[in-house]
Amino acid sequence: MSGGRRDRGMVDSREFVAEAARRLATAGIDNPRLDARLLFEHAQKASLADAGGRGNAAFASLVARRIAREPLAYITGRKEFWSLDFEVGPGVLVPRPETETIVEQAIELLPDRSAPLQVLDLGTGTACLLVAFLKEFPNARGLGIDESEQACRYAAANVARHGLGGRAEIRSGNWGEGASGSWDVILSNPPYIKSGDIAGLAPEVQFEPRQALDGGPDGLDAIRQVAKVLQRLLGGIGLVEIGAGQEVAASRIMVEAGLPVGGTARDLAGIPRVIVARPGGKAAKKVLETGP
Repeated sequence: MSGGRRDRGMVDSREFVAEAARRLATAGIDNPRLDARLLFEHAQKASLADAGGRGNAAFASLVARRIAREPLAYITGRKEFWSLDFEVGPGVLVPRPETETIVEQAIELLPDRSAPLQVLDLGTGTACLLVAFLKEFPNARGLGIDESEQACRYAAANVARHGLGGRAEIRSGNWGEGASGSWDVILSNPPYIKSGDIAGLAPEVQFEPRQALDGGPDGLDAIRQVAKVLQRLLGGIGLVEIGAGQEVAASRIMVEAGLPVGGTARDLAGIPRVIVARPGGKAAKKVLETGP
């Protein structure tokens, strides 16, 4: 008898997920079957902690939120980055796969994984870049800075989650004032979307904090701020994420700040995604004269 109840439960579960997938597809959700399955699994986990075990009601609520185009990561509270699990939610930017290009480029440019590097992460958000970097460089230590106190709470939670509390500090404040000294590596995924383009982005993006997206009228305001920080603090390499089509303009910003550009790295879609900056010197003048 108990086996029959379990079989019926499995059939009901498949039906619930299939119906949810149909509703999500109608709402224009990409990968509706995957989202439905992940939402169901999350609802089941959550219902186990409820005395009433209200799994079906919880699932229906989660599906409704996704139909309203709330990001899946906000609903589940989790997002994978660099094969690591990060806590996310309203008030912080959801990590994107293209940002992993920064970590890939760091590994390529810094072959000594045992080096005791000092790394600064500007606009740390969830601290996904800082955590991923520290995981790859076990003797490195880092500081993540973000103007958003809410983002800093997520960042601190993720640093602790990955056991890096002794090697990483999270600090709330202005990028230009939050750090001093010389840093071996400076990472940044700054806002780089043109202000006028944000309204036309995917509905899910509208849930994310505008300050983490808005790069000003030309999308380059935050990149200019990053260049000023690099000019003052960079002792090794700077790796800065840029938007599609910003390679030339962002390179010129770096060079005009006295920072030679050591090339760009492309993401998996072939888009120039990361500017590699070096400390200033005579080479900066040469690049400025010849173009990036």
